[in-house]
Amino acid sequence: MTPAKRLMDIAIAGFFAAFLSPVILVVTVVLLVKEGRPILYRAERMRTPTQGFTLLKFRTMRGASDGANTGVTGGNKSDRQSALHRFLRRTRADELPQLWNVLKGDISLVGPRPPLRVYVEAFPQLYAQVLQARPGVTGLASLVFHEREEHLLAACTTATETDAVYRRRCVPRKARLDLIYHRSRTLCSDLRLIGITAAKPFQRK
Repeated sequence: MTPAKRLMDIAIAGFFAAFLSPVILVVTVVLLVKEGRPILYRAERMRTPTQGFTLLKFRTMRGASDGANTGVTGGNKSDRQSALHRFLRRTRADELPQLWNVLKGDISLVGPRPPLRVYVEAFPQLYAQVLQARPGVTGLASLVFHEREEHLLAACTTATETDAVYRRRCVPRKARLDLIYHRSRTLCSDLRLIGITAAKPFQRK
């Protein structure tokens, strides 16, 4: 995290937080009315191979406490997602609270998605390389592999199967993309990835 990248994060995250505050308020109210509390989902993610932090998202799962929503989301959890939850996940509006994580310095706007501790401990050498870059809200792997990952995990019917598929088919591919980003990142490439991410909810498949 260079000083220039940090300054860019603060400026852009601050702008988005102010500009999107009506959207954040509407999502909060709609979730409160339709789904009830809690509004936010808090979960540990890793900033470095040894240092965790609390990641914030709008809650997109029902029928279980935050503590029971462990592991990556696969088809085994689809029955706990409402149409509203799926909409928030599809548009990535559920990640708007992470602007606070950016302003705090937990993550950057662009970088590898912050992993769960269990996967960092399972692949220590891999994540020692990946987490040389500050994790981010979006990134090369998120944009390139996100839909493929959702397709792979949606076919899983149990937590064990979801975990196995994620370890075998998602972790290595995402890591390769994250390392490509790490080797070639610039402020201009970060701005381009932010622009692509911002435009994605308005694009047709």
